[in-house]
Amino acid sequence: MSANLDLVRSIYAAWERGDFSSAEWAHPEIEFVVPDGPDPGTWKGLAEMTEAWRSQISAWEGFHAVADEFRQLDDERVLVLGHIGGRGKTSGLEVGQKVAELFHIGDGKVTRLVTYWDRDRALADLGLKE
Repeated sequence: MSANLDLVRSIYAAWERGDFSSAEWAHPEIEFVVPDGPDPGTWKGLAEMTEAWRSQISAWEGFHAVADEFRQLDDERVLVLGHIGGRGKTSGLEVGQKVAELFHIGDGKVTRLVTYWDRDRALADLGLKE
């Protein structure tokens, strides 16, 4: 198993426990991209990524993220197929969504994180299948 895959597994282990507090894994100039979903955009650096995450997660009660599969695509990229869920704070509706996250890693740090709300779009963008 590669060090990059180990890094991503450790990030997701914390997220699955509901711990989103650490960004030690992120490069200081990380690029955070959300190409789809309710609040798409691109953010640069730890402060912007943290604020974007906080904004997206704050709309949920009981937000949780679970990895279903880890795929090492090459020496620098790891794809996680997973799902998220929780209850909308405003609507009160339970929501579940299949997602994908693409981690770009260099020198032991995540340099770019692409979070797809639509798993099928991620797979299509990468030329992969479920």
